[in-house]
Amino acid sequence: MKCAEISRRRWLIVLGLVATIGLGGAVWQGVVGQESASLSEPDGLAKAESLSRAFRAAAKRVIPTVVKITSTTNPRVVEEDQGDSLRENPFKGTPLEDFFDNDSVPGSRFRYRMPPRQGLGSGVIIDPAGTILTNNHVVEGADEVLVELSDGRQFRVKSEDIKTDKRSDLAVLRIDAKGPLPAAALGDSDAMEIGDWVLAVGNPFELEHTVSAGIISGKGRSLRAGNRAESPRAEYLQTDAAINPGNSGGPLVNLKGEVVGINTAIASNTGGYQGVGFAIPANLAKWVTGELAKSGRVQRAYLGVGIQDTASDLGRRLGVDQLRGVVVGGLYRETPAAEAGLQLGDVIQTYAGRTVRNPRELQEIVERSPVGSKQKVGIIRNGKPQTLEVVVKSLPEELGVVSVPSRGSNGKGSSGFVSKELGLGVGELTEDAARQLGFQGASGVLITDMAPGGIAFLTGLRRGMLILEVERRPVKSPAEFEAALKGKSSNEGVLLTLRTAEGIQYVLLRGT
Repeated sequence: MKCAEISRRRWLIVLGLVATIGLGGAVWQGVVGQESASLSEPDGLAKAESLSRAFRAAAKRVIPTVVKITSTTNPRVVEEDQGDSLRENPFKGTPLEDFFDNDSVPGSRFRYRMPPRQGLGSGVIIDPAGTILTNNHVVEGADEVLVELSDGRQFRVKSEDIKTDKRSDLAVLRIDAKGPLPAAALGDSDAMEIGDWVLAVGNPFELEHTVSAGIISGKGRSLRAGNRAESPRAEYLQTDAAINPGNSGGPLVNLKGEVVGINTAIASNTGGYQGVGFAIPANLAKWVTGELAKSGRVQRAYLGVGIQDTASDLGRRLGVDQLRGVVVGGLYRETPAAEAGLQLGDVIQTYAGRTVRNPRELQEIVERSPVGSKQKVGIIRNGKPQTLEVVVKSLPEELGVVSVPSRGSNGKGSSGFVSKELGLGVGELTEDAARQLGFQGASGVLITDMAPGGIAFLTGLRRGMLILEVERRPVKSPAEFEAALKGKSSNEGVLLTLRTAEGIQYVLLRGT
């Protein structure tokens, strides 16, 4: 009886489990059925098709405005200097050392014939009269530029109909099609947000009118030095829409078909698409094209300062890292900033009534100021707010290009000091050297020797520069320079105040 009872109970349990599993299966099938139904419901499908229609409409709107640009460079003879002015003095340590000046080592020169080259890029028509916007690097140095419209018509562009701006990597071409052309509208790039859908249109690998989709991946990007399309005057839009060789100069458009950027560069280890592309914002392009149309060149205003984030190493060393704005780390001579009384270490917080948050923002606001206009600059100096007035001038072509002075006095015959840790040697500033280098009335120590590959050299210091201060402490002789370095380590950084032919600047020497 007992075993039978146990057996009967087991059967009841098994039947219960079967019933439960069966019920669960029915419930699961119901859930799956509901999910499948929801995916096939008109509402869900309509949303997907709505996005597809938006892509389709944007593409149809912009494709007729996109052109193919072929640039041809004729063969030419090029002469280059292959000498290395930093080579070791072969007479070093001998009585003939002084007759061999490292700064005047004649380099070997050679000539070679550069073969003809042909480049392919894209552009976008922005005016029915035939104005085309593209990248400067698409047409730069070309002897012939050929534009092909979406309808197959071709136009050779005359040199006088090409206006370029190297600093923004933008160019404007002009063609006469004997009638109105389809033109794209330039949208508001500032209104774009990370995650917004965009389309990139162009001619990658000669595949005409290719459209790729993606999103805005980032804003305010700067390209690393060495990139062919690098522009020091642009904060790029970053996108994961596929951009490849041949896309340069083509439009990046929003879902309305408005141009929000000009495709310019890619970050790639292979030269092809890897999901990181960059476009020049349309708002910058609007201003540049307006300037080119008005005078054939872009006239930018400038202050004449070197600036860094307050949160940078320099800002922390100067104790201004808790302030909002940008710190003045360099000051050029005979510039609007110098004439207005700006000083090293000032923190610029406002310009023309607008708050300044970073160096790129200040640069953008300043350069679009009317040349010759008077602007108010709000600063913090030694912890106290001040307001200065500056009259901005037109940015000269060579501002910031440092020409290293001749060696001048090498300090021999006077006491000197060499810092192996920093990789530089200093000597006294003699009257002759001060006169030759334009340092009359200044006091400091002259950089007379550099170690190629040393910390100072890699930071940008060169012979002929004058060191005025170490850690903001004036130094007037090599002995004072040596004393000021005691207890300082390149691992923590050594702050120098330098004077060159161009002006004065802070430099932080830090080891790696």
